[in-house]
Order: sequence, then C-alpha cells, then structure tokens
Amino acid sequence: MILGALYLILDFLAISFPLLRSWDKRLNYYQKWYALFPAIAIVDVIYIIWDVLFTKAGIWSFNPRYLVGWDIINLPVEEWLFFIFIPFSCIFIYEATLFYIKKRPLKKIARPLFAVMGVFLLIIGLLNLDKTYTSLTFILTACYLFVHLLFFKRDFLDRFIFGYLFSLIPFILFNGILTGSFIEDQIVWYNNDENLGIRLGTIPIEDSVYLLLYLLSITTIYEAILKRFPLIGIDNN
Repeated sequence: MILGALYLILDFLAISFPLLRSWDKRLNYYQKWYALFPAIAIVDVIYIIWDVLFTKAGIWSFNPRYLVGWDIINLPVEEWLFFIFIPFSCIFIYEATLFYIKKRPLKKIARPLFAVMGVFLLIIGLLNLDKTYTSLTFILTACYLFVHLLFFKRDFLDRFIFGYLFSLIPFILFNGILTGSFIEDQIVWYNNDENLGIRLGTIPIEDSVYLLLYLLSITTIYEAILKRFPLIGIDNN
C-alpha cells in the first residue's frame, strides 16, 4: 500500500513544512499567495505540456509500481501535484532566504554570473542537439537568461541564487528518491539516449537546469505581481 503511493507521499512530505510555516509571522508567506499561485499556474501550462510531450516521446516515464494509478492527460496525478507542491515549497525557501540573509554579497556579480552561465548552457545545448532533454533544457534556459538580463529590470537575481541553491538541498533528496536513490527501483525513469548521462547520484544533471529555468520563470512573474500589486493581501500593521 505504501509502496504504491510512494510518489504521492513524497509530494505531501515536500509541501508539509512550508505549508505549516506559511503563517509564521516573520514570513507571512500566506499573504503572498495571491502572487504565487498565478505565477505557478502560468508557468505550469508550459511545463505540463512539456511533460506530456516528453512522456509520450519516451524521454522519461513513470513506474506504475510507485503510483496510485490515477492519470490526467496521460500524466500521473502525483506529477500534477509535483508542479504545485514543489514550486510552492521552493518559493517558500526563496522567501525565507530574503528574510534571513539581509546582506547582498552577490549583487554585483549576479548578472555577469548569469551571462556566463547562459553562454555555457547555450554551447552545451548546441553541441548536443541529438539529445532532446539536454539540448532543449539548456538552450531554453540560456535564452531565458539572456532575455532576463537584456529586458527585465527587476533586480533580484542575486537573491534568487540563494533561494535556488537552498532549494537544491531538498530537491536532491526528493528527486534522488524519484530516480532510484534509497529504493529498489526508479519512480521516474529517464532515457539516457536523450541526456548527457551525467548524474548527481541518480539524478540527471539536466534536472538541475530544468529546475533553474522553472523556478526563475515562476519567481520572475511572482516578483512582478508583488511589485504591481504590493498591497493586496498584505497586512502592513
């Protein structure tokens, strides 16, 4: 019973602490949900289409042994929850870093760092056009970084770096289990013909770039809504 619901259990474990701490008076995370959920929804439209197409193409797939068996548009319900619970939890981490890390030591180097990263990812993506997951993820991330640097004026990239790096800690644990760490088999299977074959433990290196693009896209919209509507749902007392 537990084995067949393992992915579902992992989803709820991932969101449990951030959800319980959303009413912490130091963060008041719940007051920013008006910006969070639209940001997640907008980005998830693209990512779910991506997920459906990649699953259909056999670039990755899901092991029914660890699923409850409910599918929506050929994706397990656990995967749909992933695209709600994981960004919810990661933006919570981002907000926590904003509160606890007051200084901004990366402010001057954040934009150059992202520029160099964009060039690196673009080169790797173009050199691996035969590997769909690698090329698409790396090239899209590089292009988004360049667009961000050229056209987006909101200065939060240095703060985003801390949020992203701290998010990698639970992500590696969560995604490690999904890809076979600590369990007998994989919950999510990857076709290594479509990626570099480089793994962080059991996690394809592409997943970290996938997460970077995903979270940066959500954070950009989230911050834009907060800036445009700074008083909605916020208790200033």
